[in-house]
Amino acid sequence: MADTTGNTTEPQVGGPDSTARKSSWKYIGPGIVVAATGVGAGDLVATLIAGSNFGYTLLWAAVVGCLVKISLAEAAGRWHLSTGRTLFDGWASLGRWTTYFFAVYLVIWGFVYGAAAMSSSALPLQALFPDVMDLKWWAVACGLVGLVFVWFNKYAVFEKVMTVLVGVMFVVTVYLAIRVTPNLGEAFAGLLPVLPDEKDSILNTLGLIGGVGGTITLAAYGYWVNAKGWTDTGWMKVMRLDNRVAYATTGVFVVAMLFVGAELLHSANVAIASGDKGLIQLGDILDEKYGTATAKFFLIGFFATSFTSLIGVWHGVSLMFADFVARYRKDDAAKAEAVASGTRERSWPFRAYLLWLTFPPVVLLFQGQPFRLIILYGVLGAAFLPFLAGTLLWLLNSSRTPREWRNSWLSNGMLTLAGLLFLVLCVKQIWDQPWSEFF
Repeated sequence: MADTTGNTTEPQVGGPDSTARKSSWKYIGPGIVVAATGVGAGDLVATLIAGSNFGYTLLWAAVVGCLVKISLAEAAGRWHLSTGRTLFDGWASLGRWTTYFFAVYLVIWGFVYGAAAMSSSALPLQALFPDVMDLKWWAVACGLVGLVFVWFNKYAVFEKVMTVLVGVMFVVTVYLAIRVTPNLGEAFAGLLPVLPDEKDSILNTLGLIGGVGGTITLAAYGYWVNAKGWTDTGWMKVMRLDNRVAYATTGVFVVAMLFVGAELLHSANVAIASGDKGLIQLGDILDEKYGTATAKFFLIGFFATSFTSLIGVWHGVSLMFADFVARYRKDDAAKAEAVASGTRERSWPFRAYLLWLTFPPVVLLFQGQPFRLIILYGVLGAAFLPFLAGTLLWLLNSSRTPREWRNSWLSNGMLTLAGLLFLVLCVKQIWDQPWSEFF
C-alpha cells in the first residue's frame, strides 16, 4: 500500500539520529509482533465461519480489513516517530476525557481479557494432552508462563520468540489452505466486492472487515516501534515497510482460514461454534478427514495463535499502562526515548499491570464471568477502535504533528472509513447487549 501521508522524502531534522534509513527487511520486527498479537483464535474462527457460510464471497472484505488496519497502525507509528511523543501523551493533550476513558477501559478490559486469553491458550493444550490436567489449570499455567516470560525478558527477546511462533502459525495455516485444495477461480472471483444475498449480510461483512486483527494492539504498535529503538523520523520508511509486512502476514492467516472454511465446511455444509471452541471442532473434523497427524499439527498452530496474543498483550498493553502512569505523574520522561531505553519494561507500573492481567482473572476462570462486567467489557471494547481512529485523525491533522508528517487526503480518507466502520459496529454491539437484564 502506498504511503498514506503522500510524502516521498524524509526531513533531516533533529541531528544525525534522524537521518533517513533505507527500508530493509533486516529491520522487520514490530510488525511481526502486532500481526501475531492482533490475530487471535477468535479472529480465525470468525473467518472460518465466514468461509463456511458464504464460501469465497467475502474474501474481498478480509482484504479490505487488512488495508484498514494498515492505515490505523501506520498512523499510530507515524505519531510516535514524527513527534517523539507516545500515543497516550498525544491523547492526554486532547483533554482529560481521554484519560478517564483509557483508565476505565484498561481496568475492565484487562480483567476480562486476561481470563479469555488464558482459556484460549489452554484449549489446544488440553486437546493435545487430554489426561494431564483440567482446562482451568492449563489456563492458569499459560497465564503464569506468560507472566514470567514478559517479566524477565526485554523487547529484543520477546520479539524473537514472537517471530518463531508466527513462523509456526504461518506454516500451519498455509499447509491447511493447500491441503483443502482451494478453488482458485472462485477465490479470485471473491475479490470482487459483492454482498451475500442473505439477511444481515451488510453487518456480517462489516464485522469481518472490522475483526481482522482489530484490537488495542493497533495502538500498542507505536510502543513496539519505540521499543525496537525507532524514535525519530529517520525510521519512517522502515516503519512503513514493517507495517505492511504486519498486515500482509495477517492477510495470509485470514485468507488461508477462509479457504479452509470455504472448502472444508461450506462444501460439506458443516457448522462450527463461534469462539475458541470452534477451533477444537475444526481439529476434530481435520482428524476425521485427514488423520491424527494433521489434527495435532493444527492444534500446535492454534496454540501458537492464542499464546502470541497472550504474551503480546501482556507486553504491549503493560507498556501502554506504564506510559499512562508516567504521564499521570507528569514524568518528564514520558516520551518515546523512555520506551526505547527499556526502562519501562522494568518499571513498577509495567509489572503491576502484568500482575493485573494474570492473577485477578483467575477468579473468572473458576467462578464464571460476571454478567454486568461482560456487558461493560463488550461495550468498551467496541468503543475503543472508533476512539483510536477519531483521535488519530485529530492528532495528525493538528499543530501537534509537524506539518510534513500530517495526514494526506489518502490517510484522512482511510482513517475516516475506519472510524465510520468501527462506529457502526460499536452501535450494533451496544444495541445487541441485553440491557433489560443489566439493571
